[in-house]
This record gives sequence, C-alpha cells and structure tokens, in this order.
Amino acid sequence: MWSQLKNHPFAVQAFFENSLVLTYALPAEALQPLVPAPLQLELFQDKWAFVALAVVKTTGLRPKGFPAFMGNDFILAGYRVFVKYTNSQGKRLRGLFILKSETNKKKMQYLGNLFTHYQYTTTDMKVVTADNLLEVTSVQSGIQISVDTAQPDTALPATSPFGSWKEARRFAGPLPFTFTCEPGSDRVLIIEGVREHWTPQPVKVNHAAIGFLRQPAFREARLANAFLIRQIPYYWKKGKTEVWKR
Repeated sequence: MWSQLKNHPFAVQAFFENSLVLTYALPAEALQPLVPAPLQLELFQDKWAFVALAVVKTTGLRPKGFPAFMGNDFILAGYRVFVKYTNSQGKRLRGLFILKSETNKKKMQYLGNLFTHYQYTTTDMKVVTADNLLEVTSVQSGIQISVDTAQPDTALPATSPFGSWKEARRFAGPLPFTFTCEPGSDRVLIIEGVREHWTPQPVKVNHAAIGFLRQPAFREARLANAFLIRQIPYYWKKGKTEVWKR
C-alpha cells in the first residue's frame, strides 16, 4: 500500500511564478548508464544527450480541485535527463527522467517523497528577481546562477551544439511526460503534465555553478541553452502504470 502512494495517486496543480531551465549537452555515452532500460535517450544529431536543471517557483501547489487556500508555496528544483519511451500502444512519448529533486521546505520534501519517486531533499535554495536579473542561490547545493532576462535577442551559449534557438527550444522542458521505472521490474510510471500558453523565452546566462553537475558522470557537460517562463498555471495528471514490452 505504501509503495502505491508514491505513484502519483492524484492530480496536482500549481501556479508557476517562474521556471528557469538550464540544459547541458553531453556525449550520449556519458548519460546512458543513468537511464533505465525501458527509456531511451533523446538525442540531437545522434550524438548529444541532455541533462537539465529546472528551478520552479510555485504558488498554490495542491491536489487538483482543492481550494486555493489549501495550497502551499515552494521552490522546486529537479535534475532531469531528456528521454523517450514507446508505450504499450506503440506510441513514442517524449519526456524526462528524474535523477534528483530539491526543495526549500521540509513539508515539500516529506509530501514529495510520500507521493512520488523523485528523491526530494531540502536545501537552502532562494530565487530572487531584481531589475532584469534572476538569481538562484544555495550554499548547501553549491548553486549560484545569474541570468539576464531582458535580452530577447541573446545569442546561444558559445558551448551549445544547437545552431538556432528553434533547435534549442526542443530541449527546453518541461516535456509532456515524466517517467519513473520501478527497480527490478518492467513497470513504468507515466505522469503527464498539462499547461497552456507555454512560450519559453531565451535568457542570457551570466554565471552558472551547479554542485550536482560536478560529479564525474557530468564532467563533459556543456551549457546548451537557458529558457525562462513566467506566470503559467500547470497541473500534473494522476500517474498511470504500464508494463514495458521488451
């Protein structure tokens, strides 16, 4: 019974004040060991795979349909790999595989680990906006990010493998689905996210230090893109589980 609780047993809604996503490119062979067998890496030019940090400032996070006063405000940070999965109907789904999640409040850590498999930990994360800057900091997680939000015509990062922002936007996230693979079984949990008016805006990265990406597995990581969205309602559907057909 307790294990079933972790499978997103009900829909959840929230309002995104802002969502900043920094995506890093690595050779596919570097990320392949981190992705379970039912999933495949989503590749660019048959060479590059991608891991991203998404930092989301949410308000009113609650079970879908509950009144707004029952919601909570959190900062959510997720380290995710871009993947694809072919479901039981033979349809290919693009989505994300979560490596780790962080939040700024113990309440979210407890509830997140009760109802998801996302491995939440609590950290001292802060998101501050002033003038044309958005800054994310966390001493505990080794995060120090500063982006300029007022340059719509900013160039792609010099290290990006993409030739245009149009190509880069395909790996902006979040993608329609998030996947969890149950260890020791062929069961795949599929969570679908729903949003409207989703228009990621490119931002210029002034500085980005991310402690999680200092691990040996990510030593070849190179900044590929950075996008920001603001003021977006969002919800996640109840999770669906199916058996992977090898």
